[in-house]
Amino acid sequence: MERRTGMNRGLPRKEKAMKESDMAYSEELVFRPLPQLVIEANVNPQEFATAQASARADHLGYWEDAAQELDWFRKWDKVLDDSEAPRYRWFKGAQCNIVYNALDRHIETANKNKLALIWEGEAGDTRKYTYYELYREVNKLANAMRSLGVAKGDRVVLYMPLIPQTMMAMLACAKIGAVHCAVFAGFSAKALRQRITEVEAKLVVTADGFYRNGRIINLKATVDEALVGGCDCVETVVVVNRAKLDVEMSEARDIWYDALVRQERSDAATEIMEADDPLFILHTSGTTGEPKGIVHGHGGYMVGLHRSLDWVFDIKPTDIFWCTGDMGWITGHSYVVYGPLIAGTTTVMYEGHPLYPQADRMWDIVARYGVTILYTAPTVIRMLMRYGHQYPRMHDLSTLRLLGSVGEPIAPDTWLWFYKHIGHSQCPILDTWWQTETGGCMITPFPVSVLKPGSVHRPMPGVEVDIVDDEGQPLENGMAGNLVVTKPWPAMLLDVYRKPELFDAAYWPLGPGKYWAGDIATRDEDGLVWIHGRSDDIMNIAGHRIGNVEVENAFLSHKAVADAAVIGIPDKIKGEVAKAFVVLQPEFAALDDRNEIIRMLKTHLRKEVGPVAVIRSVEFVDALPRTRSGKIARRVLKAREGGVSIDMTAIAED
Repeated sequence: MERRTGMNRGLPRKEKAMKESDMAYSEELVFRPLPQLVIEANVNPQEFATAQASARADHLGYWEDAAQELDWFRKWDKVLDDSEAPRYRWFKGAQCNIVYNALDRHIETANKNKLALIWEGEAGDTRKYTYYELYREVNKLANAMRSLGVAKGDRVVLYMPLIPQTMMAMLACAKIGAVHCAVFAGFSAKALRQRITEVEAKLVVTADGFYRNGRIINLKATVDEALVGGCDCVETVVVVNRAKLDVEMSEARDIWYDALVRQERSDAATEIMEADDPLFILHTSGTTGEPKGIVHGHGGYMVGLHRSLDWVFDIKPTDIFWCTGDMGWITGHSYVVYGPLIAGTTTVMYEGHPLYPQADRMWDIVARYGVTILYTAPTVIRMLMRYGHQYPRMHDLSTLRLLGSVGEPIAPDTWLWFYKHIGHSQCPILDTWWQTETGGCMITPFPVSVLKPGSVHRPMPGVEVDIVDDEGQPLENGMAGNLVVTKPWPAMLLDVYRKPELFDAAYWPLGPGKYWAGDIATRDEDGLVWIHGRSDDIMNIAGHRIGNVEVENAFLSHKAVADAAVIGIPDKIKGEVAKAFVVLQPEFAALDDRNEIIRMLKTHLRKEVGPVAVIRSVEFVDALPRTRSGKIARRVLKAREGGVSIDMTAIAED
C-alpha cells in the first residue's frame, strides 16, 4: 500500500478507505517519522528488522543478549527453564536485585549527581532528588524496615498517593528482599483489608492524606478502618506526614515515617535475590470477582523493562520522562519507578488532578521541567480535549519529542488531537499494548515506525503474538479474534499469589505456549494489530480494569438488592463507565423514592469498592436475563443498551 503522507507535513490527507467492518474505522491515516528522528533513534528501521529476524531465529539468544546489558551478582545457568510450563522461569540460577540496577550501580557512574526524580505536589510544593540522594533515602528506609523485623520474603502493603516516599518504599522493600503489594489509594477500606489479609502483610506504609482536585483525602482513616477486626498479621503502620492532618495514631502500632528514618544510616546492604524471587504482588480484577494477585520477580522483569525503555522510548541522557500512571497500578511500577531508574533517566511524578487548578496543569509541568517524553492514558487526553487547544497553546511544549499512550485503545480522533496540539505534528505517538500480567510493553510502535492512528502496531522483537478463535486456531488478517502470546517473555507474571488454579485457568486455557490476553484484536493487511476491547467481563474505566462481578458482589452485599448485573457502557471521557441493573428486595421495591435508593447504593458501592468504580446510572428491573446454566447474560443487556435485538434462544444455551 502506498503511503504518501509524513509526520513532517502536518496532518495528512486521507489515503484510502478501509474495508467495511464493524471493527474498522471508516478511513485510514498513515504517518511517517521525521528523517532526523530516524537518524538519532537508538534503534533504526534496519536494526529493528534485524533484531526481529534474530529474535525469531534464536528467541532465547535474543533475550540473553538483552540480559547481558544489566548487572548480575551471578549469571544464569539456563536462560529459560520451561520444565514446568506454563510456569516459565527465566535466567535460572542467576542472582540479582532490581534495585542494584535501578540505584546502586548509578552511584558509581556519572549518573550519581543526575536528577532521578522531580516531584510536584498539587499544592505547588516541589522536591527533587539526585540518584545519590534517592539512594541514601532508600537505604535509610531499608535499614528502618529491617529494624522493624521485615526480612526477605515478608510482604509489605503500600497504600500510598503519588509522593516520593511511595517510590522509596517500593525500592526499600526490593532492596531488602521484601515483597511490596501496592494498593491504589482510591480503593475502599474493605478492598484494602482483603489485600492485606491475602498477602499476610507484616507492615503497612501509608500517608495521613494527600491532595486531589483541591481536596485533602484522608488515607490514614481508611487504613484504620481496614485494620479493625482482623489483619492480625500487621505489626506496624508507617505514616508519611504529607497533608499535616490530625490523625489518630496507635501508640503500639503506628509510627511517623520521618521519626522512623531519622537516625538510620544512609548505607544499606542490597539483598542477593534469585532471578525468580518475587519482587511485588499487584492485584488485577478477574471475571470471578476475586482480584488476582499477580506476582512479578526481580530478574526477568528488569530485563523486559530495560529493553522497552531503551528501544521503545528511545531514552537519551538528556531526557525528562513523565509517565502519569499511579503507582497503585502496573503502569506506575514499570514506567514511573523501575523502568526509568534502570535506564538512568529523570522521572517526573505529579501528585494531583490534571485539571487542578485549571486545565493547563499538565502542560505547565511539561513546560517548566522540560519534559521530553510524555506517557499517559487516553482518558486523560480525552479529559483535556474538552477544554480545547487554548490551554496547550499557553505553554511552550517544544521540549517534547515522544508521546505515549497506555491503558486502553486510543481512538483516532484522540490520537490526532494529541499529535497535533500537544506534539505539534512532530512527535510520534507510541500507542502501547501490555498488561499487569506482561510487566511491560509487548505490542508497540517504535519512534521510527510508520504509524496508523488507533493501531498498537507490531510486537516488540522477542515477543510473538497471534489472533485465534476460541479453540486456538489462527485467524486470517481482518478477522476479529482472541489475542494470544505464543512464546514466553522475560517480564511475564510468575504466578497468581496462592491461587495457582487461577493462573492456569485465566491465562493458559489453551495450554502452555498460548498466553490468553483476554483482548479481542484484528490484524490488518500490513500486519498491524488493532485492539478492540476485552473478551471477558472486565470493564476498563479510565484505564483501570474493574471486574463486573466484583462490582456486582458489592451491590449484592446491600440489603436492598436481590439481584444485580453490571455492564460497561461507552463514555467520551473515561472510555467506559458502569451501568447497573438492579432487582430490589420486595420491601424496597415498594418505596417511591428511587433516587434515594440510587444515592444509597452509590454510597455503598463507594465504600465497598472505592471511587474507581464509576456508576453512571442504575436501572431497576424485575428480573435479569440469564443463560440456562444460570449465568447473567450481560451481552443481552449490552445489546439492549445499544438498541440491538438479540436471539434469546441462543443465549439460553450458553
